[in-house]
Amino acid sequence: MSARHAVVIGAGIGGLVAAVDLARRGLRVTVFERAGAPGGKMREIEIDGRPIDSGPTVFTMAWIFEELFRDAGSALDEHVAIRRADLLARHAWPDGSRLDLFADPDRSFAAVADFAGEAEAARYRAFCRRAREVFDTLYEPFMRSQRPGPLSLVAASGLRGLIDLWRIRPFDSLWRHLGASFRDPRLRALFARYATYCGSSPLQAPATLMLIAHAEQLGVWQIEGGMQRLAEALAELVRQRGGTIAYDTPVAEVLVDRERACGVVLDSGERVPTDAVIANCDRAAIARGLLGAAAADAVPGVATPDRSLSALTWSVLARPAGFELAHHNVFFPADYPREFEDIFDHHRLPARPAVYVCAQDRATGQSPPNGPERLFLITNAPATGDREPFEASAIAASEAAAFDLLRACGLEANVEAGCSRATTPADFEARFPGTGGALYGSAAHGWRSSFTRPGAVSGMAGLYLAGGSVHPGAGVPMVALSGRLAARAAAADLGLGAPERTPAARGAAS
Repeated sequence: MSARHAVVIGAGIGGLVAAVDLARRGLRVTVFERAGAPGGKMREIEIDGRPIDSGPTVFTMAWIFEELFRDAGSALDEHVAIRRADLLARHAWPDGSRLDLFADPDRSFAAVADFAGEAEAARYRAFCRRAREVFDTLYEPFMRSQRPGPLSLVAASGLRGLIDLWRIRPFDSLWRHLGASFRDPRLRALFARYATYCGSSPLQAPATLMLIAHAEQLGVWQIEGGMQRLAEALAELVRQRGGTIAYDTPVAEVLVDRERACGVVLDSGERVPTDAVIANCDRAAIARGLLGAAAADAVPGVATPDRSLSALTWSVLARPAGFELAHHNVFFPADYPREFEDIFDHHRLPARPAVYVCAQDRATGQSPPNGPERLFLITNAPATGDREPFEASAIAASEAAAFDLLRACGLEANVEAGCSRATTPADFEARFPGTGGALYGSAAHGWRSSFTRPGAVSGMAGLYLAGGSVHPGAGVPMVALSGRLAARAAAADLGLGAPERTPAARGAAS
């Protein structure tokens, strides 16, 4: 074990991944986590003795974790059981129409043809080709690189990459691009939904976010026992490689000596010296001084108007009826753009929000239970939890609107009495101070937004950043990549060289 010591602040996915990469290189690693369990935004809420995934529920790009575990001398399937889903998601509208998308592209093309006609299916094929081009162009030179700029991205992509990027019109908004791609407004809304995966409005997000559609086509996996098992597996891998995780142990401040991070102060007052600090927390919290004034000066904040989406969520036990739920379901209102006008223009809860429902007892190959089922419902909300907490009446009205939409689409949720737990933007602000409840850092609005997120290297020597508020962005696989980038930067600065990286194997579908 090296005498070098690295402290990781936060046992979210980015922090755990960074800890694995540093520990496998022989560093002495200590992770301090203010909560009582790993995962960060990946969490469970227990109702009537049954745990409900109440954070991220969609697991894509599994090869990133397979690579991480392999590099650490282990294997992902030795820690968690994952199963690739045949059905990606079920989508529904108040007019009674429904559309399933599948892991098998040919099944999806046929489903779109049945749903909207052969001409629209042909447009869907063309859209899928463009989404693949964007993904393949950006995956290595952008997602897996330390904070690339436009010029370095063009240089890394080469002439062909530049041509590919220009062809998909990166200066367009996703909403405008989808309007040119489809005639059916339902399909436009469906694929616009991908902007919300990084906390953004499709009306303002760049068209390049269509790459998320291809990421899903490469595979959506389900983790046996829920997403929390992934966080626990990463925590166990940290321990197996010699690292230590201290739960219920908040960090109060980053210590600085001669303009270099040299340790941390715990809430208890204990001072812990270290050679590197990896901060796996929202950059807005750091910039507001929640880890001390010196660290605040080293990290750019997030202006309130630039915050990403927050959410209203409900973790429930229910007896659904009238609609055959899949594992992932999205229910769309008739006027989808209005939701984002309400949130980003008027900073209010949307009058008619789309609703995502994760039916956690309807995994691939699993029959739903005879009794109440575990459901997790999400609607988007503005990140105003630190300045304008919503009145109980506004939250109740939003809940009523969400369940009204479910009924209009044919689903009666039938929530069991006393078996519902809501989480509001103010609750997310309490869990992640300094964010207003924003769940994805800054919104990806405009083509420049992807280049304005800070990278792993902060403005202070010895302080590195990981998590969904920094490059390459939000979402479980992106956050994992941020942890790897932070570990790579810290290892290089400590004279350990850049960690080896096995080329990513994305399968024939890529």
